[in-house]
Amino acid sequence: MRLLALNNSYAQLPERFFAHTDPKPVSEPRLIRFNRPLAEELGLDADQLTSPDGLDMLSGHRFPEGLQAIALAYAGHQFGNFVPQLGDGRALLLGEVVDVNDIRRDIQLKGSGPTRFSRNGDGRAAVGPVLREYVVSEAMAALGIPTTRALAAVLTGDPVYREVRLPGAVLTRVAASHIRIGTFQYFAARHDTGGLKILADYAIERHFPQLVGQARPYRALLEAVVAAQADLVARWMLVGFIHGVMNTDNMTISGETIDYGPCAFVDAYDPSAVFSSIDRVGRYAYANQPHVATWNLARFAETLLPLMSTDESEAVSQAEEVLGSFQSSYETVLQRGFRRKLGLLTEAEGDLQLAADFLDVLARSEADFTLAFRRLGDDLAAPDDQGGARQLFEDPGAFDIWSARWRQRIASDAADTAARRAVMHAVNPKFIPRNHRIEAMIQAALGGDFTPFEEILRVISRPFDEQPEMERYADPPRPCLL
Repeated sequence: MRLLALNNSYAQLPERFFAHTDPKPVSEPRLIRFNRPLAEELGLDADQLTSPDGLDMLSGHRFPEGLQAIALAYAGHQFGNFVPQLGDGRALLLGEVVDVNDIRRDIQLKGSGPTRFSRNGDGRAAVGPVLREYVVSEAMAALGIPTTRALAAVLTGDPVYREVRLPGAVLTRVAASHIRIGTFQYFAARHDTGGLKILADYAIERHFPQLVGQARPYRALLEAVVAAQADLVARWMLVGFIHGVMNTDNMTISGETIDYGPCAFVDAYDPSAVFSSIDRVGRYAYANQPHVATWNLARFAETLLPLMSTDESEAVSQAEEVLGSFQSSYETVLQRGFRRKLGLLTEAEGDLQLAADFLDVLARSEADFTLAFRRLGDDLAAPDDQGGARQLFEDPGAFDIWSARWRQRIASDAADTAARRAVMHAVNPKFIPRNHRIEAMIQAALGGDFTPFEEILRVISRPFDEQPEMERYADPPRPCLL
């Protein structure tokens, strides 16, 4: 089985980069779900991985001979406060495969037990967070947003104790790598310039091989990571996604979305919406995400200063110049995306204000973000005052004023209605993993019923398609009746 002979290039780095960790036995591994299409993409044998021996490995119960799992060391700013040592407290990197597209990807267990970095935690995961990450990460992939992926979810047969007793589970996660901004911060905090250089060279070779041999490779590394994160966060904003915990240890240099803890997609549009109970000041609110990304990238730039130049003022000047490119890169992706979401097939002065004004109308009526954009495409052939989008607004008059401007603008594009609708429906999803559906799915799973989990996965795998039999999954949560 190919997975039993994984390469692990990260384990070839010096031992201070990680901690070797033995498997922790569990009582009764039982498969919840295995992602066969992803396994095929990775070039893995699904039948072997779902065999008893495969489940032993995917649950962290027993590893095959020769597999040496590691927990990675990293630090991080958590809600703005620096913690010099975090690390994989409940995750183990099994190794890497080169997929069918010749891309190297990590395979990691999450929730497999304590490691050297657990900080007195049990290292386990409850079934709810495992299923949430499985669903949301696969939804993001279907939406075309760079993300870690879910290969498998396995019940352990053992309880975990949080506020209450819960079933334990393990997620098998796939990523381009698990190198985070916090990984660089770990070595910077120790003034370990040698470790920083080893890590940066490894990151360049793995993620940005085109930079090898450049005259200023570490500046180029910063430029590449800034560009990747600008693209990623803009894509989040275009679908109304709120990460929830944008700590520096939750931002990868590869530009993939990672660590789906308290996260969600916006229902009623509110720029100040947060999805973390401990984010009391809105640090990671929806509208703050590009600003937080810039702040996090500045922390990344600080770690690279000793590598960029021996002259500190020169290094700082270079870093500031590169960081200054984030906003323009971000706005380029965001502006292009909003034009497509509104069906604007050419560029014209006033387009960006038109998009901003639509978001303002959405916010004032607390209209549903996803449905409003989707229904605009549906309403292209409808009279101004009879479309489904209008029905979402508490103040339809404000929508009518905006809609008249929008219809006047699209009339200037030389495109027929069908073509414009196709463009809009290709970027405006009908289905997202709405939080109330995920919570209902988790409650069913806690009772042993995984039918809603399977159903929501089928729906979100085709987010842009009409699925009449699954129409209820497009509905926002019902307002509370007092």
